Amino acid sequence: TISSSSSNTMSSDTKTRLPVLPSRMTLMQMKQRLVGAKKGFSLLKKKSDALTMRFRALLQKISDTKTNVGTDFSEASMSLAEAKFQAGDFSYAVMESVESASVKVKVRADNVAGVMLPVFEGQRDEKQAAELAGLARGGDRVRLCRKKYEDLLDMLITLAGLQTSFLTLDLAIKVTNRRVNALEKVVQPRI
Repeated sequence: TISSSSSNTMSSDTKTRLPVLPSRMTLMQMKQRLVGAKKGFSLLKKKSDALTMRFRALLQKISDTKTNVGTDFSEASMSLAEAKFQAGDFSYAVMESVESASVKVKVRADNVAGVMLPVFEGQRDEKQAAELAGLARGGDRVRLCRKKYEDLLDMLITLAGLQTSFLTLDLAIKVTNRRVNALEKVVQPRI
């Protein structure tokens, strides 16, 4: 029984090893490949650690931003109710005065360890900012309401960028960890 178990070990060992010719040149090449695999493993491991750190920071930012969005949304809704009470229904005046979007979203890329993460930024068209300034009744409340909703919109744009970056980073971490595990568990033992 001892010889049969040792022959099973040798046959499985020869299946997992690379087939090479037993020569000095091949030995040197295999040593070079092993050094390259170890170097690649350490570099990919560092990349994975950097991405994971950024992932955790991003998760914390998303959590904080979602909390702030909830409170800002309730404040903006209350401000809208106050403005409607003071100025009456001004929704038709607002809809008719709008010709184009006053806020546009600009996307730029942020590089984290070779992974391009999208960052969203809101750009305002300032020429449309003072259109409701001449309201006779409740103009101050309408301006305050507009300011609260502008702040809320900025926060929502930031949140959208964070969540998009979160998904991109999650995918990059999975791919990198797969490569790290392949080098550690498959490539290095075969060499």
